[in-house]
Amino acid sequence: MRSIVLAVVVMSIGCLATTRAPAAQSMREDPISHTGLPPIPSGVNAATSAEIPAVTVTPPAPPTGPELAGDSLHQFIAHHATVRYVSTGTTRNLARWRGGKQSICPLTVGLRPEDNAFVTARVRALAAYVGAPVQADPRCASNVRMIFTSSPRERMDDVINWATAAFGSRYSGGMRDLIAYRPDHAIQGFYLTTRGGSIVLNTDVALVGLDVLPIWPQIAEKYLGNSHALGTRLGGGTGSGIGIGVVILVVDTTKIAGYALGTIADSLAMLSLSVAQSPDHCDPLPSVLDLMSSGCGTREKPTAITAGDLAFLKALYYLNTGLGPSLSRDMIQDNMTQQFARR
Repeated sequence: MRSIVLAVVVMSIGCLATTRAPAAQSMREDPISHTGLPPIPSGVNAATSAEIPAVTVTPPAPPTGPELAGDSLHQFIAHHATVRYVSTGTTRNLARWRGGKQSICPLTVGLRPEDNAFVTARVRALAAYVGAPVQADPRCASNVRMIFTSSPRERMDDVINWATAAFGSRYSGGMRDLIAYRPDHAIQGFYLTTRGGSIVLNTDVALVGLDVLPIWPQIAEKYLGNSHALGTRLGGGTGSGIGIGVVILVVDTTKIAGYALGTIADSLAMLSLSVAQSPDHCDPLPSVLDLMSSGCGTREKPTAITAGDLAFLKALYYLNTGLGPSLSRDMIQDNMTQQFARR
């Protein structure tokens, strides 16, 4: 795990960009469009070193008996995969990257060039490790934007203004309020999820039906009278074949001082690969998303992606992502159980 500590991140972005002389730099153009992401704000460093560094994923220690006791797996899955529909247990409707033109291509901005490159490389490595589809060319057109900034409200406003211009009324009224900046989390942003099953594999995001889902959505328990259902009130339908098309994550650098850069990168990877649900639960089975959870109290927090996180993501990407829906939550639980039994 990289040992760089982000205590310096509370400084201005300009200072971060010039703390040490960067290696040869290259810029990636991401103009405003329906298919791309918001333009990189002026004054925010988007350069990376000439080479994306090689990053090795080392499997963490397996969970302990107490961490797997009772319904801990069920709770872990419920809090790490947002479902927009009522049939949370049996319907295979969890969003994930589908492959083809909807393969993950991350870009980090706002840090020193070599640190931008490291975060991007870590997310790419973890995605490949769990079987998620990743664009082979690291200079691909980004569809995951990780923005480190000391002005998160302004950056979120930039994103919402871009989204409103690009998608029209989709981000007006109540939906605009839903994705508005809130100061309660160090990492904010939203997902654009795709519809259409395997047909989207060879289709630009501009031509695919998209839905917005905010990071940390409001979760409704006992939804429609089902005491075991957890989901949002953002949509309906079967949910078969939902994909992730775009992820935008805004990191408030004033809230992450003292955390290792690798720890933050692992959190961003977890948020990029699955539509996460609740940031304030602290389940018996640890997750890197416990890092900033108010529900964990004084419990020791993970410093890297956990065995539970990796097992969940491997189960989410277990079946060919381009040919059908994901495993259901119940099937993911069975898959995770089998993974832990083999270790």
